[in-house]
Amino acid sequence: MKKSNKITTSTGCPVNHYEDTQTVGERGPVLLQDFFLQEKLAQFNRERIPERIVHAKGTGAYGKFTVTHDISKFSRANIFSKIGKETKLFVRFSTVGGEKGSADTERDPRGFAVKFYTEEGNWDIVGNNTPVFFIKDAKKFPDFIHTQKKNPKSNCKDATAVWDYWSLNPESLHQVLILMSDRGTPDGYRHMNGYGSHAFSFINDENERFYVKFHYKTKQGNKTFTDTEATELKGIDPDYAQRDLVKAIENKNFPKWAFKIQIMTLEEAKSFEWNPFDLTKIWPHSDFPLLDVGEIELNEIPDNYFQDVEQSAFSPSNLVDGIGFSPDKMLQGRIFAYPDAQRYRIGANYNALPVNKCPYATTNYHRDGAMRFDGNGGSSQNHFPNSFDGNYIDEKHKSSSYDLESSEVAYFDRNLNDDDHYSQPKGLFEEVMTEEQQQHTISNIVGAMSGIEGEKRQEIINRQLCHWFRVSAKLGSGVAKGLQVNIDGFL
Repeated sequence: MKKSNKITTSTGCPVNHYEDTQTVGERGPVLLQDFFLQEKLAQFNRERIPERIVHAKGTGAYGKFTVTHDISKFSRANIFSKIGKETKLFVRFSTVGGEKGSADTERDPRGFAVKFYTEEGNWDIVGNNTPVFFIKDAKKFPDFIHTQKKNPKSNCKDATAVWDYWSLNPESLHQVLILMSDRGTPDGYRHMNGYGSHAFSFINDENERFYVKFHYKTKQGNKTFTDTEATELKGIDPDYAQRDLVKAIENKNFPKWAFKIQIMTLEEAKSFEWNPFDLTKIWPHSDFPLLDVGEIELNEIPDNYFQDVEQSAFSPSNLVDGIGFSPDKMLQGRIFAYPDAQRYRIGANYNALPVNKCPYATTNYHRDGAMRFDGNGGSSQNHFPNSFDGNYIDEKHKSSSYDLESSEVAYFDRNLNDDDHYSQPKGLFEEVMTEEQQQHTISNIVGAMSGIEGEKRQEIINRQLCHWFRVSAKLGSGVAKGLQVNIDGFL
């Protein structure tokens, strides 16, 4: 038997919190001093050259965002300044787990990233076609993605690793249930919704802060494939979603989405029944209804796929005045990880590439680095402050201050109600899904879990079945029956 060794950093320092990020209070922001979080994410970002580690298979298009409703009482962001205002944008769709040459009808979440070219800078929303995610702390992300990639020995997809990880992390249940439903195989990109997923914040002209979630509702109607249909398409046309988007736009059948938001006040966040910044949970629409904002339209396919789609670089750190962060642990980790990945993948000057470049004037003192092709600041000063150029800090764009819940610094692995990983999946399965959707989901889970192999097979299956039964007796029984497992011990 292999000897067990304590986990350390790359320099040998023992790691005493492998999955929980150090924060200010249970719900506070992440601290930069958590050096192992940085090491783990930075190492993860450098595991592949030069393909994206996640979201490698994708497509993209240019378009516009049009404001249809006034939300200025929530945000002073210039993009929302008046009804009818149009802003150019670029959207990249993708599958998450597959390589660049994989099929885009795989059972997988879909990336839905939007870059708005606003007069105050580029604003990115880097989300998915699901409102939740598998994990709630960025420190877990490298391990989670390792299970979705290929086995280090066989170099094949490994259902055993996938279900071993999910069964050991019940916080993943909500997203796994969505993935195993027919929503896990959408009919291309045009017929699916999109979400910013994380909570962000809005700041208005009075410096009042609100928490916000972003939603894009397809105007083409939601359409999905059954597992059989999606599997057949993988062989017939592995680029189905790419081809569908290109053809639609070339035929001037421009796809559109209604852009909506949910708003939560700071006081509501403090008293909410669970952590509102938990990425594995939604904000119920009954409590926080969707508010109309505008419309997204895609109307132009790039002339060169590599130049614009492959070299497009998104990051949730790209914000504009009137829009801010939240204490969401996954979001806080992505603020570092995304720009770091882009600098590694396409270089320090990736924001000077046409698809990433702000089309309006930018002023800074960044200089040099690989592939600097934009004049490099010419003969201007490269330090601030200086006595020559008159550049200044615009005080009006300072973000408003707000109180954190605690000044206690610790690795908080559990918050109040954070162990309830079952209520929202239960509501999704028993109240939202139709009988047909329930049966498809059960069938898809059985098919996916049938791939579990090895000496731990039954242990992993039984552990995951316990989670399914806690979600719904009907779900657990259906999966157990499909896997030919005696359910007496689960009831």
